[in-house]
Amino acid sequence: MPFLHPSIVTQYLEILPGMRIADFGCGSGHWAIILARAVGSSGTVFAIDVQESALEATRAQARLAHITNVETIRGNVEVPGATMLKDRTVDAVMISNMLFQADEKEKVAGEAARIIKPGGRLFLIDWDPATEQTTPSLGPPLAQRMTRQDAEQLFTSKGFHFEKEFNAGSHHYGLIFRI
Repeated sequence: MPFLHPSIVTQYLEILPGMRIADFGCGSGHWAIILARAVGSSGTVFAIDVQESALEATRAQARLAHITNVETIRGNVEVPGATMLKDRTVDAVMISNMLFQADEKEKVAGEAARIIKPGGRLFLIDWDPATEQTTPSLGPPLAQRMTRQDAEQLFTSKGFHFEKEFNAGSHHYGLIFRI
């Protein structure tokens, strides 16, 4: 699998109807839409991004797909409390292709830990630095990428427990943590 295919990956995530999921750095809403379908009308996806243009793109995708369970929030996930979600109120947080961009990675992990319910999960998908050697022109610069081991250490330092790794494509790693 050369690139991540979200519809396949959701099987690894064990998304259930009625879940509440925060999508950190939602971008154009690709994951938000997939997650919203998976949680169904009884669930909610909070699509969070610092850029208003990303949130508008997410809202447009949701309208186009006739999805009504996506709530957009303008916030910087590198700032504690900026998601505007209450403590321990979501079942899961999705962080996909966003952590490599963050300057304050520890604060991103801390904000996720704050809002996830006890027993909840964090899904991390990010660029694998090892792929830089095979496809150097693809993805972010190597200096921005975080190794799988460093990512695991980051989240375990915030109270998460590593649960499992999943195949997120040949250019990414996929990790699931529980809190």
